[in-house]
Amino acid sequence: MIVGGCGGPLSTLDTAGPASSDVATLWWVMLSGAAMLTLLVLTLLLLAFSPRNRPFKNGGRLWICWLGVAMPSAVLTALLGYALILGEGSIAEPVPGRVTVEATGHQWYWTFRQPGSNSVIATRGVLHIPVGQPVDVRVGSADVIHSFWVPRLGGKMDAIPGQINILRIQADRSGVFEGQCAEFCGLNHATNRFRVVAHDERDWARFQQEGGR
Repeated sequence: MIVGGCGGPLSTLDTAGPASSDVATLWWVMLSGAAMLTLLVLTLLLLAFSPRNRPFKNGGRLWICWLGVAMPSAVLTALLGYALILGEGSIAEPVPGRVTVEATGHQWYWTFRQPGSNSVIATRGVLHIPVGQPVDVRVGSADVIHSFWVPRLGGKMDAIPGQINILRIQADRSGVFEGQCAEFCGLNHATNRFRVVAHDERDWARFQQEGGR
């Protein structure tokens, strides 16, 4: 029961790409930092109520200033810096020649447009990407604020009316990955889901030619 959320189609820890792996790594690092701080607090609490050892009488400054302030500040600063470094790779400027997809959130479905071999390919509810290649997803909205999220491939990106945000995702293996809107967008928000189909080289070439037919 404790590790029930570590698997499944919407798990952020069952990764299938480099961006999602960075998110999972950050989660484990933050969990470790939180565990360290929790252990420190419990240790100080135990010592404070210990009748035989009163550390706050003579060494109070050491416990309060160094362990109570300096250590948590160092841990939190390290976690913040690590999060900023990891997040920079997922939110980036477009690169010429890279596979680019337009993702538009609606109440309550998603549409996708991308260049094919002969014309623009438009799909609804299914995003097609190649395996092993970074894909820039240009996320927008046709009505209210949504959020594009494929947990096993990357982090979240808000879809804001009148604005385009770019999220970089990549699948390391072929398969179908579940995605959903991660921002409450109305009564049917829970049904606002989509799929990402990652194709190997041969299937991707066929998709480009046939347009998903």
